[in-house]
Amino acid sequence: MLKNMLLDLQNNLRAYRVLISFSGRFSQGIIEELGDAIRKYMEVEDKPRNSIYNVFAVFVEQTHNIKNYVAEQECSPYYEQIANSGIITIGKTDNRYYVCSGNLIQHKDAGILSSRIDKLIDLDKNELKKLYKEEIKKDLPPGSKGAGVGLIDIARKTSQRIEYSILKLDDNLSFFSIKVQV
Repeated sequence: MLKNMLLDLQNNLRAYRVLISFSGRFSQGIIEELGDAIRKYMEVEDKPRNSIYNVFAVFVEQTHNIKNYVAEQECSPYYEQIANSGIITIGKTDNRYYVCSGNLIQHKDAGILSSRIDKLIDLDKNELKKLYKEEIKKDLPPGSKGAGVGLIDIARKTSQRIEYSILKLDDNLSFFSIKVQV
């Protein structure tokens, strides 16, 4: 069984051309280690610095979004499930890299998240740049962990339309996933 499980996993990783994958609880140390591995891999592949920077930046934003969401759920009865549900993969297509991430979210947060992404998807690069500047100048609400520009920054770096899905698992939890091509 173990042999088949690992072989199946390896075949799936190859089929999706996954270079790096992590599933579990994200810590700052894990994010830094994975980020360092990505940078070194792309440097060995002799990729342009701009490409390396964009993949790394999208990876950092996606992992921090998961980590920050988990921190916000500390008092939730679903905290342990949400904290251990993160996954990120980085892979290649024929001429691009992609960064996919996913995690459990409370179903009550799905509409807000979907609305924020839908608002960004159809904006062009100039509109995203303008929105980014407007958001960064706003005063942060008390207790905020950032300016809330992570999704805008991801949208600015993507070379294709952002893909995302929210799959309702039960009355309380959904699984959110996002794919960004750089």
